[in-house]
Amino acid sequence: MVDIKVYVGAKAKFNADGVMIPTSVIWEDGHEYIIDKVTDVRQAAAMRAGGQGDRYTIWVNGRQSYLFFERSTALTGNNIGRWFVERRERINQGHVRGRLA
Repeated sequence: MVDIKVYVGAKAKFNADGVMIPTSVIWEDGHEYIIDKVTDVRQAAAMRAGGQGDRYTIWVNGRQSYLFFERSTALTGNNIGRWFVERRERINQGHVRGRLA
């Protein structure tokens, strides 16, 4: 098994203080998962898949997961960052995404 970073779509709202709170995650196949609650937000590394950003502890259908927001380094423009999750994948016949395992 290997952990990879998977970029996903997300919907978010901003409160009056400007805090961004995700409300749903949109998976690669287009399925939208509603986030029941967010219980923690902190700067953290994605230890399993690599990368870092704002780590949101989210609950979807009674299960806890992490959703990361990777901030853009651009100072201007509309792209403020991207959302990603860590996903565990099986190693297929000794290869991992084109590399030998």
